[in-house]
Amino acid sequence: MAASAAASPRHGFLGLLLAAAAVLAAFGLGAAHATGSSDDRALLSVASLFPGPACPATAEHGPSAAASARMRIVHQHGPCSPLADAHGKPPAHDEILAADQNRVESIQRRVSATTGRDKLTKHAAPVQPGPKKSPGIHPGHSASSSTPSLPATSGRAVSTGNYVVTVGLGTPASKYTVVFDTGSDTTWVQCRPCVVKCYKQKGPLFDPAKSSTYANVSCTDSACADLDTNGCTGGHCLYAVQYGDGSYTVGFFAQDTLTIAHDAIKGFRFGCGEKNNGLFGKTAGLMGLGRGKTSLTVQAYNKYGGAFAYCLPALTTGTGYLDFGPGSAGNNARLTPMLTDKGQTFYYVGMTGIRVGGQQVPVAESVFSTAGTLVDSGTVITRLPATAYTALSSAFDKVMLARGYKKAPGYSILDTCYDFTGLSDVELPTVSLVFQGGACLDVDVSGIVYAISEAQVCLAFASNGDDESVAIVGNTQQKTYGVLYDLGKKTVGFAPGSC
Repeated sequence: MAASAAASPRHGFLGLLLAAAAVLAAFGLGAAHATGSSDDRALLSVASLFPGPACPATAEHGPSAAASARMRIVHQHGPCSPLADAHGKPPAHDEILAADQNRVESIQRRVSATTGRDKLTKHAAPVQPGPKKSPGIHPGHSASSSTPSLPATSGRAVSTGNYVVTVGLGTPASKYTVVFDTGSDTTWVQCRPCVVKCYKQKGPLFDPAKSSTYANVSCTDSACADLDTNGCTGGHCLYAVQYGDGSYTVGFFAQDTLTIAHDAIKGFRFGCGEKNNGLFGKTAGLMGLGRGKTSLTVQAYNKYGGAFAYCLPALTTGTGYLDFGPGSAGNNARLTPMLTDKGQTFYYVGMTGIRVGGQQVPVAESVFSTAGTLVDSGTVITRLPATAYTALSSAFDKVMLARGYKKAPGYSILDTCYDFTGLSDVELPTVSLVFQGGACLDVDVSGIVYAISEAQVCLAFASNGDDESVAIVGNTQQKTYGVLYDLGKKTVGFAPGSC
């Protein structure tokens, strides 16, 4: 009896532990396998690959009193976008991936020109700007015959800068929805009077005549010389930006008050575009967040210390944020050095390895250091050196086949695909990108694969086709992370679970 009495408290305590574990598991708070993920596997709901057409009434990541510069990010083709009813049918996957490839080739040409390694002569030559002279564009006047000869484009509403924010411009401020892009420096919007050519955007064009704080930048202003391509007419500075897909914008380089969330940036210099054409969707223009002198990052350095962060939602039906200041990504960011000796504009980092299912993929670190790596908000699919991609694809495919998943044909730039027809959940091997200093980007399950259809779901990585072209960490793999760029501290960071 004494032994039995002594044992019962222990049995009762064990029962309480088991009951508590059951409650934790029911709420997804127990061991990793209870949540459908662990260090080596991630549970994917196939239905989540195909979100519905409605914008859910969920918590916003928009401006708050505590974050005066925080803006809401949405996918420009998603139902939460201010442009949603302007687009009609969203672009097809082949259009998205073709435009993505154009962007990647443009970035790699620019990087090759900076580093002296011209690897992309096999591709079409980049679009050349017209002569650096007056385009003859004057507000309220017609264009003269000295307009540079700039290319026509297909005019399709596809832009690989596929996430947008809404900003205010002018005094009083009017709202404009623009693509934000870490791979560009100069911010610009379409302006009235559009005397040459403007693509169709949702909402009115910016009208300088209605802003009491608008002014053209003088040709003698040092800011005019900061432009990659500039010109002069009537003493006013002109800008021109050409994009790798043939898109372009030309107009006056001007200054006015830019409003981001609750913050006003006075004297912000931007392009007031009066000759614009290309793959910009229905947006009003572009916000440049690169490292160059004309970027918002550099112009607002004294206010925000050269730091900003964004979080891209897991689904096109979700919302994320763009915020400015050193604390914009939170305190849990995993930091890696920003490599600033490889040229302007882009954000270079040092990738050192890849893990699949928690295991290091056998790729020499020299493969990554030879090519170099940059992080980009506008590239959709992460590009890797051929050797690294082959090892990643092989390791991923080995696990998928061992778990009994059926192969599917490749699609466009994606060659490692599976047929998930009739499946409700799929167990994927985790994928992690490792950087200098030990920072690790454990790709969210929403960013491991890219879905064409249930019958064709592909690994969301692609090969550069060689080991010399720069690797690019694309936005699909950045989803749900607060991605921090800090020019002051020369760091790039990844904060998990930020949106």
